[in-house]
Amino acid sequence: MAKGKVGKTVETLGDYLREQRTGAQLSLRQLAELADVSNPYLSQIERGLRRPSAEVLQQIAKALRISAEQLYIRAGIVSPEDGVGGTVELAVLNDTGLTERQKQSLLDVYASFLALNASSTADRADEPSDEN
Repeated sequence: MAKGKVGKTVETLGDYLREQRTGAQLSLRQLAELADVSNPYLSQIERGLRRPSAEVLQQIAKALRISAEQLYIRAGIVSPEDGVGGTVELAVLNDTGLTERQKQSLLDVYASFLALNASSTADRADEPSDEN
């Protein structure tokens, strides 16, 4: 039974990783070894079948000698728009004292606060003015 693609963002990530790997003249096996991940797992990431954790992305970025932030953006973890919480998200993702689950929980709470603040700002903008 074949699995479907995880999502468009991951497919884009996989294509980007493949381009970076071939540009670095590394085989899939060589990159897997350098990043300390299994060859089949890396292959699944490149094909868009698996969504890697921030920690795995960081290991792959280090092995490819590219920015982990670029991989976070490609994976949809960090927004590419300037000023949209990227610094907070990167700080959480780079904190070695947290588990992957704790990192994801913090990012989820942070995203919900941003969404709540955006909706309350929009609600206030829709209220009639008291000026006459």
